[in-house]
Formats: sequence, C-alpha cells, structure tokens
Amino acid sequence: MSDCPFCGIVAGDVPAEIVHSTETTVAFKDIAPAAPLHVLVVPRRHIDDAAHITPADGPVLADMLLAARAVAEAAGVAGPDRGYRLIFNIGPDAMNSVPHLHLHVLGGQPLKGHFALA
Repeated sequence: MSDCPFCGIVAGDVPAEIVHSTETTVAFKDIAPAAPLHVLVVPRRHIDDAAHITPADGPVLADMLLAARAVAEAAGVAGPDRGYRLIFNIGPDAMNSVPHLHLHVLGGQPLKGHFALA
C-alpha cells in the first residue's frame, strides 16, 4: 500500500533501524520504545492486522515468530533466566495506529502486569 509507513520501511523508502531481515519479514526498532528492547516485526507483504489473517498466512506468522525469537536472542533477552513479550494489537481500542500487521517484541527489563503501549 502506497500510504502505509511499514510498507515504506519494507521497500526501503522510509528510514528505520532494521535489526533483522528475512525473505518474508523485516524487524526494526520502534521509534517510541516502551521498553529497552522494543522491536516491530512486520511481514514484507501487506496484511492489515491479525484480524485479516487467513489460513494461507500460516507460514508468514511462523516466520514472524521465528524472527521475533531471533531478535530476542540477539538482544540477549531470551533464555531461562530472562524473557520477552510478544504483542499483536488489533484496532483503535488496542492503540493500533498503523494498519499493517506487526508484532511487538518487548524486553530488557522485568515486564510486570499488563504492559500497555502508550
């Protein structure tokens, strides 16, 4: 989509600090981090959000989860004595401001209770 900022990042037209990239995903640092590690993992192909996923998107979702794990491992937050959180936001009540499927990877500090992205 021409007006989607995440499609612009995937295309290389919008600057972002990319930390991981695969054939089907791009992971980049959030511009307003809510934790020391706050990375967004997006599919290269535009999908509006998790509510628009179809069974055919299974491989894309698996790749997003694998990319998230790779980001967490590279940041040193994955492991038995550490941890990280993965979040999909859907719709305005969840504060989803960019209509492109994205997975938040949060970590680098203890994440207590219900972690709100504000």
